[in-house]
Parts: sequence; C-alpha cells; structure tokens
Amino acid sequence: MTEFLIRHFIKNYQSTENEKVRSAYGRFSGIVGVVTNILLAVLKFTAGTLFRSLAITADAINNLSDSASSIVTLVGFKLAEKPADEEHPFGHERIEYLSGLIVSFVILMVGLQLVQEAVGKILSPEESQSGILFTAILLISILIKFWQFLFYKNVSGRIHSKALLANAADSRMDVFSTLTILIGSLITQATGFNLDGYMGLAVAVLIILTGLKLIKETSDPLLGQAPDKELVDKIYKNIKAYDGILGVHDLTVHNYGPNRWFATIHCEVDAHKNVLASHDLIDNIERKVGQQLNIQLVIHMDPVIIDDPRTNELCRQVNDMVKAVEPQASIHDFRVVWGPTHSNVIFDVCVSFSCPLSDKELLSRIKMGIQALSETYYPVVTIDHDYVKGIRPEND
Repeated sequence: MTEFLIRHFIKNYQSTENEKVRSAYGRFSGIVGVVTNILLAVLKFTAGTLFRSLAITADAINNLSDSASSIVTLVGFKLAEKPADEEHPFGHERIEYLSGLIVSFVILMVGLQLVQEAVGKILSPEESQSGILFTAILLISILIKFWQFLFYKNVSGRIHSKALLANAADSRMDVFSTLTILIGSLITQATGFNLDGYMGLAVAVLIILTGLKLIKETSDPLLGQAPDKELVDKIYKNIKAYDGILGVHDLTVHNYGPNRWFATIHCEVDAHKNVLASHDLIDNIERKVGQQLNIQLVIHMDPVIIDDPRTNELCRQVNDMVKAVEPQASIHDFRVVWGPTHSNVIFDVCVSFSCPLSDKELLSRIKMGIQALSETYYPVVTIDHDYVKGIRPEND
C-alpha cells in the first residue's frame, strides 16, 4: 500500500536526491500522519469515554500528540525548502532537524502528563468496562499504527530523514503501548482485577522512554555528529584515486541539512612538482569529487618532500615511536629543517577522542621519544583529533 500511495501522490518519486521530490515526500508523510492519527484519536476517545478506560484515553491523547507532531513535520519540510538568504547563507534545511526535536519533546511531555493521570487512577481506581467492541477498537488501532510505522520507516529510508525516522519510532512504540492495553484488558476480564491504571502507567513510561531516545537522536545532527563511515570512505577513495595525491588527512565533514554537506581535507603532493600543476590538480578534484558525492569540498594542498632518504628514515622512526605511545595514532605533514647544531622535527599527530591519554600527556611522551632518538632533534608537534569516528586513511 505504501508503494501504491507513493507512486500516485509523489511526482518523480524515484528522484529522492532532488530537493523538491524530497520535500514532497516529507509533506505527504505529514498529511498521512495527520489524517491517520486524528482518526485513531477520535476512535480511542470515543472508546475511552464509553468504557471509562484511562489507558485507552491516554492512548488517544498520545495519538492526538502524534497528529500535532505530523503537523510540525509537515511545516518543517515546507520551511526547509526556503532558499539560502543573507541571514542563512547555508539554507534552511536544518529546520527539519528542529521539527524532529520538537516532536520528541511533545512525546516526552505527553508521557509525563499521563504518568500523573495513571498514578491517580491507581490510587483511586474506577471501574472500567471492556468487551468485543473494546477489543476490536484496540486491534484496529494496532494494525493502523503498525502500517504507519512501516510507512514512515519506508519513506525515512528513501530520503534519509531524521524527522520521519523519529515518527517511525514513535509509531512502533504506539503499537507496543496499545498492545499492552489490550493484554491488560484481557487479564482484567479473566481475573476481575482492574489493571487499567497500571496499563496507563506502562503506556506513559513507554512514551517517556521513546521521547528521551528521540531527543538524543534528533539533537545529534544539530550538535554536529560524526559522518557515516560510508561517506568518509568514498571521500578518501575518490580523492586517492587521482595520480599525484600522495596522502590525505585532516578530513572534516559537517552538514546544514540532509542534502547540504560540506567537507574539508588536506591532500599531500610532491613538493618538487610545478605548483601551478599541483594547484590545477587540486581544483579538478574539488570540482569532480564534490559533484560525484554531492558535497561542497575544499582541499588544502600540503607539499611534501619524498626523495630525501634521511628525512624518510627519520619519519619511519618517529612513526614507530608514536605507534608505541598510542597504537591508534597516525602522523602526517612530516618535515625536517636540518641544521648544524639542531634540527626541527615538525609534524602533526592524529588521535581519536577515545585515546586514554590527554593531549598534554601524549605531547609530552612524543617529545621525550623524539629527543631519545637524538638530543639534536627539536620537536614541533601539533595534536589533531579525528573527527570522523576514528576512521582514517591508511598511512601513505
């Protein structure tokens, strides 16, 4: 059914990289969410009133909040379409992340409110009724919510949307919460013990846990999370495929929305090559790789000397020493200014955030290791951090 709806309501539905098509997916998903959630809310409010059930009324309130969340998602995708302007030169696509965060907070607040109502029902229980109609309403709700979960998951996978992924997770949790109410009502019918307040509390706890999880997931892109390994590997692979690139390092990737990626990287080239030729190579890579991966790519050119045996041997020794200090570290931009009484050994060390040593401790140990090789070596070392989940290119 999801495929049928997408084919008939989204023009050029296969072109998910197109910003207009992506926005169409988002708007359509918002409309589907509003319609289905309002339908469920009305159905459950009616059932909750007729059968005097707090649990199902709480579930109805949850569906009503889901409808509001769908409206937020719908508005978010619409606002994200706005082009860049003077105040927002990188566009407005991050509004989608904000809409997902708002949805997450709405879910959390609904859960906290329902906890209060459920505790009151447990302390002062009221007789609730159930029957075939009650059970049928819950089963219908479960089926609709399960389809809604599959729908959101399908669309979020197509357009890589955090906001719709949050809605999918919320719909899945709604399936479990309504199923919990159904099981509780069946137990109540079989034993005569009123579990309505307890089931309402269970639903509220599930909603709170979902809200907390979604707050983290939707806030990560706003805080600046590490990029996916797949994108990082593609950037390294595509750049290193060009003749004349001796090594790559210091990759930083960030975004201003699902379709607006920026990357900066340092590329090593032979210092003896004509600088204009090397610059032309870098320009071509920036343009071609940027177009291939749909990113804004900026490359810093690092000229390196590769035909000095003495420098190369010292580089090998320093690399082995650094590995002994921190096995996951790597070095780059290695160069030596040789002098009659002392030589400046200059390089950067790339280390992940999981390194057990502080930057100060690591720097101290590396400097001691260099001076242990020769008292005439003066270390000039810069500590870099790995901003791409510890992924780094092989040492060249």
